[in-house]
Amino acid sequence: MTSPEPAPEIVRFYTETIDEVGRLTASADGRLEMVRTQELLRRSLPAPPGRILDVGGGPGAHAEWLVADGYTVHLVDPVPRHIGQARRTGATVELGDARLLTAEDASYDVVLLLGPLYHLIERTDRDQALSEAYRVLKPGGLLAAAGINRYASLFEHTAFAHLHREPLRKSIGSILETQTHDGKKAFTAAHFHTGEQLRNEVAAAGFEEPEVFGIEGPAWSLLAATERHTGQSLVDSPMFESALTAARMAEPYPELLAAGSHLLAVGRRAMS
Repeated sequence: MTSPEPAPEIVRFYTETIDEVGRLTASADGRLEMVRTQELLRRSLPAPPGRILDVGGGPGAHAEWLVADGYTVHLVDPVPRHIGQARRTGATVELGDARLLTAEDASYDVVLLLGPLYHLIERTDRDQALSEAYRVLKPGGLLAAAGINRYASLFEHTAFAHLHREPLRKSIGSILETQTHDGKKAFTAAHFHTGEQLRNEVAAAGFEEPEVFGIEGPAWSLLAATERHTGQSLVDSPMFESALTAARMAEPYPELLAAGSHLLAVGRRAMS
């Protein structure tokens, strides 16, 4: 079978527009995403050593700490630039696509899909990526799949103080209505989930009792706005700690999923 090709605008965005290496460390809201993703994953990961397939792992921001924790990590990504950057992490790397993995059946303890689902606009493509993740997981193996919250762009552009401008208002209104961004301006092509939709997609792929968590919590846009408008880093600040605390406190309340930026679905392949 011929390997599917990623959308050209996605490859172009991660090659020419954004340096994904620093996204999770340079800003306070990026750091918040990293810290929360780490702590959510560490709750469910099997004890090292174990085999982790990091699908759509980008330049290896998560692969790096997973290797340091003692896991054997293989990273797959469709962007050549990311593959070159990820080699430094200690993970093995492969240019590839979430919809057609080269891994053997039932060969991994954990599969991470921390990017592919929101860059696959069509439901059939997301279903295929989840099906592939299920195939390569061992019975009882862990899936962790991320999505962008449907309302994230509304909060983000309010924080940036330009949502009141007509072109932005029209663009964000379209994202809210259609749950997709065409990738023509700013961010690349993307799909936006609600928590229920992400849970349902993971469950439909056969994963047992999936749970969905808010990653950054309800205060992330306040953190982003303050940092942007003061010009001061808030990575090591009381406001960062408060936003992190808010994310942790919000977890038991599913209605607060809609206030976050990213969602994380966690499920397991059936034992038989």
